[in-house]
Amino acid sequence: MIEYRNVRVALLGAGSVGSQVARLLLEHGDELASRAGAGLELVGIAVRDVDAARDVDLPKELFTTDAESLILGADIVVELIGGIEPARTLVLQALQSGADVVTGNKALLATHGPELFAAAEQVGAQLYYEAAVAGAIPIIRPLHDSLAGDRIVRIMGIVNGTTNFILDLMDREGATFEDALATATELGYAEADPTADIEGYDAAQKAAILASLAFHTSVPLAAVHREGITSVTIEQVRAARKAGYVVKILATAERLTDESGTEGVSARVYPALVPESHPLASVHGAKNAVFVEAEAAGDLMFYGAGAGGVETASAVLGDLVSAARRHVIGGPGVAESTQAAMPVFPIGTVRTRYQITLHVTDAPGVLSTVAGVLAKHGVSVETVEQTVATGADATATLVIGTHLARESDLANTVVALRNEDVVAEVTSVLRVVGA
Repeated sequence: MIEYRNVRVALLGAGSVGSQVARLLLEHGDELASRAGAGLELVGIAVRDVDAARDVDLPKELFTTDAESLILGADIVVELIGGIEPARTLVLQALQSGADVVTGNKALLATHGPELFAAAEQVGAQLYYEAAVAGAIPIIRPLHDSLAGDRIVRIMGIVNGTTNFILDLMDREGATFEDALATATELGYAEADPTADIEGYDAAQKAAILASLAFHTSVPLAAVHREGITSVTIEQVRAARKAGYVVKILATAERLTDESGTEGVSARVYPALVPESHPLASVHGAKNAVFVEAEAAGDLMFYGAGAGGVETASAVLGDLVSAARRHVIGGPGVAESTQAAMPVFPIGTVRTRYQITLHVTDAPGVLSTVAGVLAKHGVSVETVEQTVATGADATATLVIGTHLARESDLANTVVALRNEDVVAEVTSVLRVVGA
């Protein structure tokens, strides 16, 4: 039997993910040791309340409220507390002590990533974070390692299972947003306060992480354009399906060149129309998927469970094995690359397509008036669908699909249409992707 040296592992947090990490470490220690080349010794679990009820039965002697002492005796620290504080302070303490850190904390990385990576580099430690984006799906390591020699052009991701579940239920079962959210809450996909999910905050944090990694540029969370799904209606979803699209909320990170020839980065989150033929259109339920476009590798799709205790624990343990291997081999950690240092462009510089739905006066010349507004703002029409006026208000419906145009011009066009006398209401504005 092979004898392995032990690597001391401290676990911070024993929630749904942390408790599963601890269970798997204890149950599969021998197997993990053979993969890592070192024994993974769980020396303790820091929690706020050692007597709190937990989903997994774990040895009581492992629990402590003294996180700092636990950190100082560890080779690898696994942070699964979540949130900013005390996670930030504890992770910095771990890195400054020379320990490697494994984290699934997207909020912490999106807001304090540069500070943490700098602290790791200063002492030759390594910060691993596969579990911070898309749960069990391996996307961080492929971007960091497998595609390090390629040039990423664009990433589009369904990275929040709650919102994908809601939009999928609206699309496939005809549920309203309110009913779909209630179902998501009942099934445990949505929190009691779902704001972080449905308003796009969670996805924006992940977009910042993906953009920073893919484009070797520090992308602050404040630079990520964010829109949620609370304004998406069942009428929009039905109209999208009729036109051959599916409504999805996407986190997009893209390499762009502005009008001056300067290359930069865009990161944004919003609901959009995805063609039925695109792989992201077939991502159902609470699943996640990340679609990567690279110059040499072409199109790549990463699909799977984006959340869940045991599923996310898989990503954490993968990082833990990698960290243990590094301890066996020796040498300093690999610094995070932000050397490209490209500017982060505002949403207005992006080129996209809009689908605009209008209620208009049923009178001669309306179509030419609307087309004139678009032309004035440099936006050309690709498709027009018009319905016959019905009801006492005598308004017709126009659905206009635009050609590619600058986001700022499209947004100004919508404002101008709302101010036109012939336009009773702009009922829907959605971007079109994948074309």
